Amino acid sequence: MVRTAPRGTRTLLCVWAAVLAVAAVALGGCGGSSSSPAAAGKPSGQLVVFAATSLSAAFDKIGAQFEKANPGVTVKFNYNGSSSLATQIKQGAPADVFASANTANMDTVTNASLEAGAPKVFARNQAEIMVEAGNPKHITSVSDLANPAIKVVLCAPQVPCGSLAQQVFKNAGVTVKPVSEETNVGGVVTKVSLGEADAGIVYVTDVKAGGDKIAGVTIPADQNEIADYPIVQLKDAPNGTAAAAFISYVLGPHGQQVLASYGFLPPG
Repeated sequence: MVRTAPRGTRTLLCVWAAVLAVAAVALGGCGGSSSSPAAAGKPSGQLVVFAATSLSAAFDKIGAQFEKANPGVTVKFNYNGSSSLATQIKQGAPADVFASANTANMDTVTNASLEAGAPKVFARNQAEIMVEAGNPKHITSVSDLANPAIKVVLCAPQVPCGSLAQQVFKNAGVTVKPVSEETNVGGVVTKVSLGEADAGIVYVTDVKAGGDKIAGVTIPADQNEIADYPIVQLKDAPNGTAAAAFISYVLGPHGQQVLASYGFLPPG
């Protein structure tokens, strides 16, 4: 004879069965999502990087390598003078990463609490005199740029390459009156390359990447300055996962190798 449980007991057993079933589904969901953090942490989508103009060539190559290493990621660069980029970020321009050519413009962003984490210096750079190929004006020193017969083009003082140039002039004890002041170092490179100016103060990396239309005149160490390049993820980054991965890539061996190949100095 089959014994059946009293009705109240059967009801209780049904309730417990339902509870166990729900628990099983919940546990199954947890188990199923154990791999999702890894999937969620894999970079994908569009990454927007605001970077100093002097980084253009190196970052274009780093960006291509980063995309290849992370299928599904598209890197979009906005190159300009660091001061202009910092202003854009403060005004709410959507960006994931900011790479500045000096610490002063990075401070503009961090003082406004727009960063996610502390900025990290990923490279350094220094100034060099850019002249036309063949150096037709026979410029050999910083003091030559004080000659009013030499047409000199500089970055504006608020732009990193401009403030760097002013420090070089101070170190050399000369006063230079430029024929024009550009919003980024690319403007200086263009005018010297086209013969619209005889010389300009740019970065060593700009001379290295400038092609056969220009040449460089080395600035002595006691007159030159070293510029630190910091990078940071922005607090409101639309793609924080890709931003963190990109910064790690820049600081890692692959990124550092590319930067060195373009003449950047390693972070101090």
